[in-house]
Amino acid sequence: MGTEKINKMENSDKNRVLKQILESLYKKYNHKKFIPPDPLQFVYHYKNRTDMEIAGFLSAMFAYGAVEQIEKFLTSLFAKMGHSPGQFVKNFTAKDKKLFADLKYRFNTSRDIIVLLQNLKKVLNSHGSLENLFLSHFNKNDANVIPAASKFINALNCKQTSSGLKFLLADPANGGTCKRLFLFLRWMVRNDAVDTGLWKKVDKSKLIVPVDVHMGRLSKIMGLHNRKTLNLAAAIEITDCLSRLSPSDPVKYDFALCRIGIIENCSGKPNKYCPECKLAQFCAEKLLKK
Repeated sequence: MGTEKINKMENSDKNRVLKQILESLYKKYNHKKFIPPDPLQFVYHYKNRTDMEIAGFLSAMFAYGAVEQIEKFLTSLFAKMGHSPGQFVKNFTAKDKKLFADLKYRFNTSRDIIVLLQNLKKVLNSHGSLENLFLSHFNKNDANVIPAASKFINALNCKQTSSGLKFLLADPANGGTCKRLFLFLRWMVRNDAVDTGLWKKVDKSKLIVPVDVHMGRLSKIMGLHNRKTLNLAAAIEITDCLSRLSPSDPVKYDFALCRIGIIENCSGKPNKYCPECKLAQFCAEKLLKK
C-alpha cells in the first residue's frame, strides 16, 4: 500500500473521530441556556425582526475585549435605545446624539457610536433591512460570503476615516479575520437552538468561521491549520477543513467550541477541566510532537 493511500486513510480516520467529537460538543453545548454571557444574548431580548437584526449587528461589532466589559457596554447601549433598537435607529435625530455623549468603549469613541447609528439609519431607510443590503451584494455563485461581506461592510462604513470605525467595521479585503463580521453573519444565517436564522436567502454553507485567538488555538490543536498568524487566509483554511466534516454547515460547531473557552476556561494551558475535555486527545498529540 502506497504512502499516499495510507495518509489518506489516516486522515479519513482522524476526520471521523474529530466529527464524532464535534457532534458530541454540539449536542452538549448548542442550547439557549448556554448563550449568556455571549453577546448573542442581547439579540434574544427582542422579538421584532428589525430589532433583532440591529441588536445583533451592534452586539457583534462591539464583541471585542473581556466578556464582562462587552456585557456592561451593550447593556448601557441598548438601555439608551429604549424598547425598540430598530425604531430608535430609524428615527435617530441630532437630538439623540446627546444620549451617547458620555458613552465609549475601548477603541471606540462616542463619535464612532453616533456615526455608526447614523449610517445604520441610512441603510434602513434605503434598503429596509441589513439583510436586504447584504443580498444586494450577494452572488450565490461566489465560493463564500467574503465578496458580499466586504461590500456590505463598506456600505455601512460610508467611507469614514475614523480609525475607531475602521477597526469596528473591519473589511475582509484588508486580510484580517473579521471575526465579528462573520460572527454576525453566523447569527443571522444559521438556524438552530442558538442562531436566529433570520436571513433565509443566504446559504449557510458559504459562511466563514469567526476566528479569534481562542478559535485559532483550538483549530490548531485539531489540526485544521498550522499558521503562526491568524488572518483571513487562516479563517478560510479552517472553514475549508470543517466543510469536509460538515459540507452544508461548516460553521456549525463554532458556538460549541467557544463554550470550551468560556465555560471550561481553556487558555491552552492545563486546568481542572482538561481530563473531561472532548479535545484532550488532540492536546496530548500536540504535546507529544513537541
